[in-house]
Amino acid sequence: MHKPLIAVVGRPNVGKSTLFNRLVGERISIVENTPGVTRDRVYRDVEWCGKVFTMIDTGGLELKSKDEMWGHIRAQVEIAVEAADAVLYVVDGKTGLTLDDQTITNFLRKVDKPVILAVNKLDNNETHVLYDFYALGFGEPYGISAEQGKGLGDLLDAIVETVDAVPHEDEPDRLKIAIVGKPNAGKSSLTNKLLGYNRCIVSDIAGTTRDAIDTALDVGDDKYLIIDTAGMRKKKAVADGEDVERYSVIRAILAIRRADVVVMVCDADEGMTEQDVKIAGLVHEEGKPSIIVMNKWDLVDKDTYTREAFERKLREDLKFMDYYKSLYISAKNGKRVDAVLPACKEVVASARRRIQTGLLNEVLTEAIRISEPPSRLGRKLKIYFITQVAVTPPTFVIKVNDPELMHSATNAT
Repeated sequence: MHKPLIAVVGRPNVGKSTLFNRLVGERISIVENTPGVTRDRVYRDVEWCGKVFTMIDTGGLELKSKDEMWGHIRAQVEIAVEAADAVLYVVDGKTGLTLDDQTITNFLRKVDKPVILAVNKLDNNETHVLYDFYALGFGEPYGISAEQGKGLGDLLDAIVETVDAVPHEDEPDRLKIAIVGKPNAGKSSLTNKLLGYNRCIVSDIAGTTRDAIDTALDVGDDKYLIIDTAGMRKKKAVADGEDVERYSVIRAILAIRRADVVVMVCDADEGMTEQDVKIAGLVHEEGKPSIIVMNKWDLVDKDTYTREAFERKLREDLKFMDYYKSLYISAKNGKRVDAVLPACKEVVASARRRIQTGLLNEVLTEAIRISEPPSRLGRKLKIYFITQVAVTPPTFVIKVNDPELMHSATNAT
C-alpha cells in the first residue's frame, strides 16, 4: 500500500516542529511509532479519518546562508521534498510575510509538488492576517495555532484531500530488493557483483530519492529491481549538533518502504556493530522480510566453531527480529554471492505465505494442551480460535474471552 509522504518545511522559528509534534502526537493516532533500537527519527506514520500518511519533519530552511550547518539542513530538506507526494509549508503569522518566505516559495515552485500552506501562531484567530499569504500563490492558507491546537482539523482535511488527488505510478512488476548498510561494509561491491555476474541488466531507472538508484535485473525468468542506497552513517556531530545521519536515514527508510525484501550488509571483519543493530531496527519497524549478509567473510580468521559463534551473536543482537535469514559471503571474490537472490525469493515467499485456519487451530489446540491458559482474579483465559488476516508481515488474530488476560499471559512468557 502506498503511504503518501508529506514533507514539513519552513524557515527557522515558525513553529514547524511544534506543529509536527502536535499532529503526530495528539490529534491523530500514531500508526507506527515503536520505541526500540532506533531513535531521533524525523518521520512518523499517522492516520486521519481512515487515511494513513507519513510526515517528515525537517530543519529550518536558510536557503541564502553559506554556513556548513545550513548546507546540511538544506540537503536534508531537498531530499525530503524530492521524495514527498506533497509539502506542508509552515509560515509565521505573527511576523507576517518575509523575504525568506518568498525565497522558500521560489524553491518549492521549482520542485513542482502540491503545497499546503499553514500560517502558524494565530493564537487569537487573527484571520485578517491570512490575506497577505495569498501572495505566495499556494491557494488558500490555513490559519492555525500549533501551540494551542487550533485549526488542525481543517489542515489535516486539506492534507488528505491533497494527497488523494496526487496520481501514483505503479511500481515495476519485479521483486524489489533494497540493499542497505553502513559505509564500507561492502554494500556497493555486493550490488555491483549482483548486477555484473552473468546478469542481463535491462535498464537504469532514476530512483525516488537522491543517492538511491533502481536497476532492473533479469536472471532467467526471474525479474528483480535492485535499490541501492547511500551508506547510513553513525551519528556524527557537526556545527551546532546538526546530525548528518538524519538525511541518510530518510533515504534508507524510503528505499526500505518500497522494497519487498531488504538485504542488510554487515562487515564480518568488524562483527555486528551498534550501527548495524540500529539499521536492522529500521528494517524491523517497517515489517520487511530481511536477509543479514555478513560480508568480507574471507577476512575472518575461522575455525570449526566460528560461524556458530557468529550466529549466536546475531541471535543475541537481533532478538527483536528473529525471522531474518543470514548469509556469509565475500562480495570481493564472489564467494556465495549467488545465494543472495535465491534467499530473497525464499524469504519473500515465506512472508507472503498464508496458513490455513484449520492448521493454525490444530497448532493452537496442541499448545493449549501442553500449557494451560492462565487465570487472573478467578477468571480463566479462554482461547477460541486463531486466523491469519494479512501477509508481509504475516499477521494473525486470536479470539479470546478477555484480551487483558491474554496480554498478561503474553507478558509472562
